Amino acid sequence: MKLELGYIPIRDIQFGPKSKVDNNTLYVNKKELSALLLEDEGIASVELDLARPGESVRITPVKDVIEPRVKVSGTGGIFPGWCAKVRTVGTGRTHVLKGAAVITTGKVVGFQEGIIDMSGEGAKYTPFSKLNSLVLIIQPKEGMLQHAYEKALRLAGLKTAEYLGKLAEHLEPEEVRTFETLSVTDGIKMYPELPRVGYVLMLQSQGLLHDTYVYGVDAKQTLPTLIGPTELMDGAIVSGNCVSACDKNTTYHHLNNPVVEDLFSEHGKTLNFVGLMITNENVYLADKERSSDRTAELCAYLGLDGVIISQEGFGNPDTDLIMNCKKIEAKGIKTVIITDEYAGQDGASQSLADADAAADAVVTGGNANMVIHLPAMDRVIGSIDQVDHIAGGWSGSLKEDGTITAELQVITGATNELGYNTLSAR
Repeated sequence: MKLELGYIPIRDIQFGPKSKVDNNTLYVNKKELSALLLEDEGIASVELDLARPGESVRITPVKDVIEPRVKVSGTGGIFPGWCAKVRTVGTGRTHVLKGAAVITTGKVVGFQEGIIDMSGEGAKYTPFSKLNSLVLIIQPKEGMLQHAYEKALRLAGLKTAEYLGKLAEHLEPEEVRTFETLSVTDGIKMYPELPRVGYVLMLQSQGLLHDTYVYGVDAKQTLPTLIGPTELMDGAIVSGNCVSACDKNTTYHHLNNPVVEDLFSEHGKTLNFVGLMITNENVYLADKERSSDRTAELCAYLGLDGVIISQEGFGNPDTDLIMNCKKIEAKGIKTVIITDEYAGQDGASQSLADADAAADAVVTGGNANMVIHLPAMDRVIGSIDQVDHIAGGWSGSLKEDGTITAELQVITGATNELGYNTLSAR
């Protein structure tokens, strides 16, 4: 599969009489977009706001972050199964509004939503503080259940990203990058001496608003399978989960998965990037055994020499992570796992809920229990009253002066387990 991504840089975002991209500025017609979103009968009201890098703005409670993209050529359309018909994506050309984002806010599950600060101490911990963002504040119709509200909010975000992405359909990108996956046999012929490397992408799928969707299908209803890495870049996988803000994979993360991009950059040089396998994270032991067994069998079937495994979430999914690692290693395949840590505020507690000697190559996204102090912001988009209840906060985290003392896990994307974050070791 071969996909071209054409990047159109966005350096500012404004409301205007016509939605368009002009001179690297994204203009949004507030009335037109609001009317589009209000077509959903479950939505009572829509408020649109803007947040730019460096502004004294706090966005909370954050549900999802989405990058605007549009299919220019190739089969299917962006976000298949939601905005487009269920056709295989990942080929042709897709244009990207690079530097822009759609952020959805709304109290779905108050204790597992997050904060994005556009400046100050909090901005240092999230990559999303660097994006020119259109924020949706969606209020549901009275009496709407949480799962229905989550779906309405998710669809509103995807529709908005599609609406904005279409503005770039006929623009000339400043940069075009090409990503191509060879067939298994062609890869062996072209790179016979290079190690064969695959990627296992674990998807949050524990249910009860801990869901991820693949071509519109809830991942907990699937078995591990192969998917083209470029399909990921075209929106085949979208987030529908409300797990802790610091290590959830937003839809933006899936579209910009750095493990996939780094493997592509080394393909044909230091390794042969064979492919991407997706697997789910389950609640019950029997389901964990089934999925990890199938994942290990897929890796062996492809004749891989090495595998990178990335986790999403923590606690219960730590068992899925270690099962995948242990069983793939038992096939004679070397693994590297990417996770984050909940090692206590002093960093002295056990980092993962599960462990095994086979997990001897680990990359960490950081300690989510680290305590941080956030200054007050001039403006809050959304609702600030949830801060004391967000995972990582506690009674009294939000001070009367608007400052916040909490654990790092309140920040959206702070310890992301794909490595799409700002922390590093020194």
